[in-house]
Amino acid sequence: MKRPEGYGRPTAPPSGPRPTPSTGARPRVTDQRPTPDRAAQRPGRSARPPAPGKASGSRAREAEAELRAARRERKRAEKAELRRFTRRTRRRRLAWLTAGGLVVVLAGVLAVAVFSPVLALREIRIDGTSRLDPVALQSAVDGQLGTPLALLDDDRITRELGAFPLIRNYTTEVLPPGTLAIHIVERQPIGIVQNGAKFDLVDPAGIVIESTAARPEGVPVIQLVGGDVGDKIFLSMTEVLRALPPDVLARVDAIAATTKDDVTLTLIGSNQRVVWGGSQRASTKALELTHLLAMFGGAGAGEYDVSSPGTVHFRAD
Repeated sequence: MKRPEGYGRPTAPPSGPRPTPSTGARPRVTDQRPTPDRAAQRPGRSARPPAPGKASGSRAREAEAELRAARRERKRAEKAELRRFTRRTRRRRLAWLTAGGLVVVLAGVLAVAVFSPVLALREIRIDGTSRLDPVALQSAVDGQLGTPLALLDDDRITRELGAFPLIRNYTTEVLPPGTLAIHIVERQPIGIVQNGAKFDLVDPAGIVIESTAARPEGVPVIQLVGGDVGDKIFLSMTEVLRALPPDVLARVDAIAATTKDDVTLTLIGSNQRVVWGGSQRASTKALELTHLLAMFGGAGAGEYDVSSPGTVHFRAD
């Protein structure tokens, strides 16, 4: 028996909305929103961007982590700086303590060495004397024997040596362990001043070095026509004598002046004289006089005029 076409096959549901039963029930509403693609949420595949709330929370956590890291780094730096500062402070303190200890030790050694009898004055040496008596000088200053060298009284030495007018100046030298050397510079005579029946040997300042009854040889006579020892006229004449070379000074018999600007010289063993004038440019005049003496020293009586440097001449009598 032949079956009709389509027999036994499932019948497709009719397209379109199913008929609603007549009972009045509401039809089921199906959610038509697309289902999320689960495959997109797997690793390695693109996912949807996180929600705004989640993004802000992640940034806050990252910022907090960075802040904690910065704090740890700062603490490490502070600890390192503290260690360096402490090490530097210890070194500086050690250096100061070492220096202070050395100063204390040196001060102690110096105090013991200076103030102990080991460095006390035991000998006084005096040199540079020719007219002065060194024994008299030593007797005047030996009152400080036994005194530590560091405690010698220089003012006392000055007062004791000041009693000797022939001392022009002096210097002292300490020679450890117990010697004091005194170097004397005596006053040197520049001329003779006749004082009644005596002749006073004086230095350029007018200090009397020695008085004798006879005139000393080799020293010119200072003739005070219109002045006194130590005044301007006297100092002008001594300045001229000091400017002369030793060989020329040895040929001067006398020097005279009525004012400080008309100094004249008389030479030994001849009738020659020198018109000097004032004491200005004394070294130039002395040099020109030396040349004139070399040329006219044996020419007999005459006069050398060096009062105007550059125009000097010799005029025979």
